[in-house]
Amino acid sequence: MALYGCPAPMVISDSSLEGWTVIGSGGFGQIFKARHRQLCCDVAIKLLHYDDGTSKSLLREIDMMRQGSSPYVIHVYGVFKGRALSSPSQSMQLGLVMEVMERGSLASMQETLRETPPWSLVFRLAHQVALGTNFLHTRSPPLLHLDLKPSNVLLDSSLNAKLTDFGLARCYHSVSRVSKKDNEEEGGTISYMPPEAFDISYSPSKASDIYSYGILLWSIVTGKQPYANAMSSIVRLRIPQGDRPSLEEIRDHTGRAGLAGLMELMKKCWEAKREHRPTSLDCTEVTEELYKMHKHAINDAVHEVLKKLDQREEEALIEQIQAAHITQASGNDRVEGMNVGQNVPTGRPPIQRQFSSPDTFSNPNQPAPIVRLHLANVIGLQYGDNNNMQIYTTDLDRKRHPTAPSSVNLPPPQAGSRRDKTGGAG
Repeated sequence: MALYGCPAPMVISDSSLEGWTVIGSGGFGQIFKARHRQLCCDVAIKLLHYDDGTSKSLLREIDMMRQGSSPYVIHVYGVFKGRALSSPSQSMQLGLVMEVMERGSLASMQETLRETPPWSLVFRLAHQVALGTNFLHTRSPPLLHLDLKPSNVLLDSSLNAKLTDFGLARCYHSVSRVSKKDNEEEGGTISYMPPEAFDISYSPSKASDIYSYGILLWSIVTGKQPYANAMSSIVRLRIPQGDRPSLEEIRDHTGRAGLAGLMELMKKCWEAKREHRPTSLDCTEVTEELYKMHKHAINDAVHEVLKKLDQREEEALIEQIQAAHITQASGNDRVEGMNVGQNVPTGRPPIQRQFSSPDTFSNPNQPAPIVRLHLANVIGLQYGDNNNMQIYTTDLDRKRHPTAPSSVNLPPPQAGSRRDKTGGAG
């Protein structure tokens, strides 16, 4: 099926994909990562919950995302039609096959950093999102995204930004009031919606995206979410009355080159009257000049952020290991892990965690159990009793994290302990 005159997309069957892994989930469904045999690369597959293979909303999103190609809009390979090997559903499903963005979303980066990114990265993100928006607005007819926000800005391995999630996108010549009654979807994310969106007669326009872009600029600069602690009902009421995110904490950095210009742009973008807002081309031209001021420092900025992300990821992994309970498995029985996927459409691998009972070692006369651990990319065997425990890695093909220690120094065994009697290993 093709919409708006586009040719039918390439169909990718389950026989072309292997190594399915859940990398994200949400109210819409799940996102998997898999290896495409013919393309020899990893791809992301977005599947909907309870989809029967004829989902009109997914077909529309596929069609929207395939209207042209840009380095700043996520690339779509085709449509998945088949059975996901890692999905509990055994029925035929329809999905969106797209490129994998290894560093997740802008939202996940903000959650990890919890601070303003380096300024050169701030200006590059602002410019790349403007480029992606301008690309959509220059299609014929123009394409409206209608849900610009940090979770819909994906990051590659070098933290370059691309727009994704076109579930609400519309062609400008065919837009109409977006509501749950008409489309069974919310017309965007409240904190990023323009004041006119709360009118009964709202018809989206390119200016709607520009308002959302202005709020997104504020989020990029501060590393925070707008109106984070406010009730949605209050936000709905106050945005049409003129309330906007506070600029006070940004003014503390006004000495930074180009920041005053970026603040001026975001204020123009979130003007109450849509006719007073700049165009996507205006935004692109302004952010290009601002980014040029900081372009010389971008490599150091990316390196700094990637180092922090890896460090926080390692710390989170250690916390997961320390918090994990132990489950007993007799003999060679295999203990299956429980997937805990993050809300990032095409980001880092989710942590797979082992949950178990605290009374595993309650009987010291029982043989020490063997437990298989699945923690991100760490796979190993745990052996021990009430007093001692050792973890041995298996020979499975895996990559060692670049910041992981090359070895673990264990304390010498205590005289008379089980480890001392058995030689320390099972």
